Amino acid sequence: MMNDEQRANDVLAAGDGAAAGSGAEGPAVAATEADPRLPERATPESESGEVDADDAPEGPKSRWSFLTEMAVLFAVALTIALLIKTFVVQPFYIPSASMENTLLIGDKVLVNKIVYRIRPISRGDVVVFNGAGSWQPSAKPAPPAHNALARFYDATLGKLFSAIRGLFGTAPGQTDYIKRVIGLPGDHVFCCNAKGEITVNGVPLHESSYLIPGAKPSEGPFNVVVPPGSLWVMGDNRPESADSRLHDCSYTYTPPQCVRYDKFGTVPEDRVIGRAFMIIWPPSRIRILPIPSTFSQHGLNHAAALRSASERALVASAVPVRPSAPYLPLAGGLAAAVPLTALGRRLRLRKARRRRRGKGRPERRRGGGRDRRGPQAAGRRSRRQ
Repeated sequence: MMNDEQRANDVLAAGDGAAAGSGAEGPAVAATEADPRLPERATPESESGEVDADDAPEGPKSRWSFLTEMAVLFAVALTIALLIKTFVVQPFYIPSASMENTLLIGDKVLVNKIVYRIRPISRGDVVVFNGAGSWQPSAKPAPPAHNALARFYDATLGKLFSAIRGLFGTAPGQTDYIKRVIGLPGDHVFCCNAKGEITVNGVPLHESSYLIPGAKPSEGPFNVVVPPGSLWVMGDNRPESADSRLHDCSYTYTPPQCVRYDKFGTVPEDRVIGRAFMIIWPPSRIRILPIPSTFSQHGLNHAAALRSASERALVASAVPVRPSAPYLPLAGGLAAAVPLTALGRRLRLRKARRRRRGKGRPERRRGGGRDRRGPQAAGRRSRRQ
């Protein structure tokens, strides 16, 4: 039998062994609580080498993303510029004196291409039109390629590249002209009355506001009823303008450039490209091109219904303008593409941050990272265990 002293020693020894076996974490927790200056244990996140997405350094991937965004920006700007040039507005360069002093040599004008889809052509409009087939021979189409691949290229990428080249220069062999509309379909245009004025449907045109100073309305007489679907056009510098008069076979003041495809000197309405509405270059000449007030006379339209049968029986017959490099469409395309690209980039970055944060937060909870509530809360949790 053990005495009381031996039994007490055995109980104390057993208690020390149990504490050493079951409380292995006790000293570490106690040390942490007693001395907070000791280094904390590494969390699974730090051991695995993971870094928060917001603190990740930029690498080759970010540079590649920048180059991709620049390519997208250029493509969007180019597409918008092509759409603007094709359907909305296009600049043209004035190479001749036929429209002085309204338009001078070297002026650049903006031509509205959609206005005549909204309203009809008006007298007094300064229009740009394609003279192929009326003032110039129609361009002969190139013979089709024998190779099927070449024909496919010409019908797809060839047209695209041609349109892109047109953004940066002038296409050779163009037949575009710029003149002022004097007579609409059915109008009787006559020169000249007793005062030397051109009349439209018997109404005299007072043209001093836009004709070059000292010029007569016309050096020679003419008398024409404009055929349906056609326009009678003239330049503001009448002595130097090869306009509808010189393409009319009945104009005898100078030898006319009479052609078989349009003996009346008129221009088909469907060949009109658009209305020149503004001078944009040089800066000293920037201004709007309004319709002169002489074309607002009410009698112009009223007199058209009163012309005689002899006048209606008459229905039984320049210098080109160059398309300018369309800096405005290019600038417009770039101005529209930059904010769109920047907005898209910002949205993509914001979405990527949210996605990375959503993936990182659950891992920190499951990984048993360090408790941010402080050492005292950790001590209480260890004591509860």
